[in-house]
Amino acid sequence: MLGDTPYSVAEAQRLDAMIDDLNREKLDFVVHLGDIGSSRLACTQEWLDARKAQFGRIRHALVVVPGDNEWSDCREPRARLAAWRRAFCKAPLPVEVQPGEYCEHMRWEAAGFLFVTLHVVGSNNNLRRDPAEHETRMAAVHAWLDESAVHARLRGRTLVVMMQANPFIALPRDGYVELRERLIRLGQVMPGRVFLLHGDTHVYHDDEPLPGVRRLEVWGSPIVSWIRAEAEGAELRFSAPRYR
Repeated sequence: MLGDTPYSVAEAQRLDAMIDDLNREKLDFVVHLGDIGSSRLACTQEWLDARKAQFGRIRHALVVVPGDNEWSDCREPRARLAAWRRAFCKAPLPVEVQPGEYCEHMRWEAAGFLFVTLHVVGSNNNLRRDPAEHETRMAAVHAWLDESAVHARLRGRTLVVMMQANPFIALPRDGYVELRERLIRLGQVMPGRVFLLHGDTHVYHDDEPLPGVRRLEVWGSPIVSWIRAEAEGAELRFSAPRYR
């Protein structure tokens, strides 16, 4: 998995070299955790098309999660989100998709884990810019997470939640408070069987910010790197980040 890259032409060149590395690996799938460019670049159709073509070089199934730089930080956010969905909503592996607008809400099973993508973005989750959009989207996020958690418990799966935002950045008008409350409850009812994978703040973390919930944050720009996750029973074992 990787995220918050590439933010520049130079990083895109390093990402090309890293894709060559990825293609030499035996992987079931790859996940990009959002922010496929700086907000200045990622808001343009040219950059979106270039990343779509670049990611097409990856020989493994790729799932991309939306980030704030691709749409909510742009001048025409809804148009940019629609463009992002046209580029990345069709997953190249069998997935369940939440009915309705949020085609980026996906889940699939692999190796005893239930992987779930959520559309939760940085910049305080768009709460300040567009409270109505935030409320509607987060209602869908919470419903998808709640339903997925039920599936995971009934099937005896470990739940792996993947999104772009770092939800532990709490501002006076907190765009993540209800999501954190749900994660707290999941850590209580599924201790040790909940993983949260995200990007956003560009600093590597492998810790347990909430009891029972293990968090992995990937490195981001200016660092171009990826992390391998391997199933080990009900645990995910993460390799050290690999850099380019």
